Amino acid sequence: MTKFLLLLLTLTIASSCANKQEYNDPIPNHDTFKITSKHVAETRIINVWTPPNYTKSTDSLPVLYMPDGGVKEDFPHIANTLATLIKDKSIPPYILVGIENTERRRDLTGFTSVANDKEIAAVVGGSANFRAFITEELMPEINKKYRTNDHKGIIGESLAGLFVMETFFTKPETFDFYIAFDPSLWWNDHSLQKEAAKYLKSFTTKKTKLWFAGSGEQDISQYTNKVAQTLGTTAPTNVTWNYSNEPKQEHSTIFRATKEKAIRWTLQDLK
Repeated sequence: MTKFLLLLLTLTIASSCANKQEYNDPIPNHDTFKITSKHVAETRIINVWTPPNYTKSTDSLPVLYMPDGGVKEDFPHIANTLATLIKDKSIPPYILVGIENTERRRDLTGFTSVANDKEIAAVVGGSANFRAFITEELMPEINKKYRTNDHKGIIGESLAGLFVMETFFTKPETFDFYIAFDPSLWWNDHSLQKEAAKYLKSFTTKKTKLWFAGSGEQDISQYTNKVAQTLGTTAPTNVTWNYSNEPKQEHSTIFRATKEKAIRWTLQDLK
């Protein structure tokens, strides 16, 4: 099988996981609204879950943003996981903001000079516009509609994990913490991995956390392992990071298998 077919298979699996609610997750009570964006030139559906005590409190809460955030995507199982961890007092209360997909491969990929990469969708390379939508349009709307504080993070898997890692390296001031599962770091001839040390040498000075995981898929794990090595030698002292090497997990299983420990580790010092 050619490398391109392997990459296409990875994307197909990821797209399937993102667009089918295969696990019949209960859909929690949540708010839904639409926002019209100039940056992505379309109207987007946003799903917002607030913890049970939100209406009984006046506290301002941190926010977790999530691509692949439709009710038929990953929003229900992440909201339910947060609810369990909050109930157990493993993590503090959080607001979850899910962004439903329209053109997933456009929004979650950055620039590529690789011809095969460009064949995965009619349009790719829109991550900068998608990030601008989140920071300049969605965040102000969430801050207006909900009681939020300044602490915010992002969570994603596969191509959404690529977007998380790209944001961490290229625009690290965007979020306070980053969680990525099996990020598609092969994109653009694994340029993020190759340039990781360069990005870290000019990194933001604010405290930042990163948790990421790699499955046993060779097309991904070889790059997540190398990023972990680079962080081990180059990460500045203001970056707290953890790499979870999961060789027994597959691309299709790693998100659910590791999500609880990822969230616990990332939010443990916020209790």
